[in-house]
Amino acid sequence: MPRIAIYPGSFDPVTNGHLDVVRHAVTLCDKLIAAVGVHSGKKPLFSTEERLKMTRDIFGPVAARAGCAFDCTTYDNLTVTAAQQTGATIMIRGLRDGTDLDYEMQLAGMNETMAPDVHTVFIPASAPVRPITATLVRQIAGMGGDVSAFVPAEIAAALKAKFAG
Repeated sequence: MPRIAIYPGSFDPVTNGHLDVVRHAVTLCDKLIAAVGVHSGKKPLFSTEERLKMTRDIFGPVAARAGCAFDCTTYDNLTVTAAQQTGATIMIRGLRDGTDLDYEMQLAGMNETMAPDVHTVFIPASAPVRPITATLVRQIAGMGGDVSAFVPAEIAAALKAKFAG
């Protein structure tokens, strides 16, 4: 039975922190699915199509180098439901600090109750990417700051273009 993992997120935009999690996740599974959350109550900076392209372009080559199959999808329901719908039995969650751990432990407990066959795997962020959040990246880019230390080059260019017009 192949080990299928889902890595959910808004990926608005993809950051070096997300990339760090993917580098570790592809060593734990046979197939990784990046699941882009689409929620009607949120107004992302990048469209769903743009975020899917980002995940495909940035994460796909990492998975390929590791010999891990890769796919992207969207979801607009419970993350644990999306995991079940994709056949994933592993849910990848990145942790930056203790605050993340407290919140993620609550989610993992609730998810386990709803779907005991989906196991949450926490991946601690590597030290250089711990402070990076997509929210801070958007704020810095929106104010004309240089985000090249926080995102892949393609994403920095996309942010610059997004805020130029």
